[in-house]
Amino acid sequence: MKILVVNAGSSSLKYQLFDMTDHSVLAKGICEKIGITPTSGSITHKRPGAENYTKETPVQDHISAINLVLNTLTDPELGVIGDVSEIAAVGHRFVHGGTKIKESGILNDDMIAYIESIIPINPLHGPASLKGYRACLQAMPNVPHVGVFDSAFYATMPEASYMYAVPYEWYEKYSIRRYGFHGTSHRYVSAEAAKLVGKPIEELKIITCHIGSGSSITAIKNGVAVDTSMGFTPQDGLPMGTRCGPIDPSIVTFMIRQGLSADEIDNILNKKSGLIGVSGVSSDAREVWAAVDQGNNRAKLAMDLVIHNARKLIGSYVAEMNGVDVIVFTAGLGENDKLVRQGIASNLEALGVKINEEVNMNAPRGSLVDLTAEGSKVKVYVIPTDEELMIAKDTERLAVEYYKK
Repeated sequence: MKILVVNAGSSSLKYQLFDMTDHSVLAKGICEKIGITPTSGSITHKRPGAENYTKETPVQDHISAINLVLNTLTDPELGVIGDVSEIAAVGHRFVHGGTKIKESGILNDDMIAYIESIIPINPLHGPASLKGYRACLQAMPNVPHVGVFDSAFYATMPEASYMYAVPYEWYEKYSIRRYGFHGTSHRYVSAEAAKLVGKPIEELKIITCHIGSGSSITAIKNGVAVDTSMGFTPQDGLPMGTRCGPIDPSIVTFMIRQGLSADEIDNILNKKSGLIGVSGVSSDAREVWAAVDQGNNRAKLAMDLVIHNARKLIGSYVAEMNGVDVIVFTAGLGENDKLVRQGIASNLEALGVKINEEVNMNAPRGSLVDLTAEGSKVKVYVIPTDEELMIAKDTERLAVEYYKK
């Protein structure tokens, strides 16, 4: 079975085509600058064993983008399939499933109507994902389209983990609660960690650290998420590339009294804070570390804030779960930034965590690595995430059920 996985942004559309017989990626790529101007647009298309193909071409909307993708996938020279009919199902990444969508499912009118209804709490990602879905549905109307929701992994969290201590009516009327995001990534790497340990995930306490330009840490006990750092929005938990992470909410009201509007504050906290806001250098950790090497104290403070907050979260989750068996680092910084890993893990000895510092400092970028030092009571791994494969697996499972009917 061949599965197409689509991740639509407001002006981009990422895709991967999987052959589920061996989970191999036949092709992947991205359409960019969709609808920016009447003449803007490009596609980058990658195939194993072949040179990358990039072309600048007008892409007016998401329908044009998916048609461009399908034409490329079936192109006699660039393609990897003979006909679009070889695609058995399409998996769509959705960030937010609100309070009602608690697992992956075949998209239908009721689900789409609900996703539309929660756009007020998902204004950035919701409309883009819907555009991608509708474009794919128009191009491939006769196959199942599956929605895989980042927030669904956190449907298992207890009330004490997801509720805020604000008037309960806010939850009832506005659905204000902790949702959690990056769930597909946390679900994937925790399952891979259980395989490495050689125990059922239902017997393990795992803390997964998805640290990149967007970051979150999740506590997983007996195979289900019991807490996570991102909240009502992806802002909470950790300072990130441009996001502030945890702050006293009264800072917001104080700055409003200083003359800033709600929109201005939202923009600053989402796009001008985190690494870029503190360092004044960049939102890219590599550039911030380079500034640290040059003696930039604000750059060092920015990285220290990421490390300090990550350690606090890990410690709190160990207390919450009454222990931890495995800690996993994943995503851009988790997989590739040895200094971030070192900073977080080297100060957790009291929790029974010891990493092999030499292995960590020499670990190949983006590789599966066992960082566990001799004598550590906790296994520590770097596990490259694969959200697209997780989406493909969910899509295959649901597509098989669909075709049996």
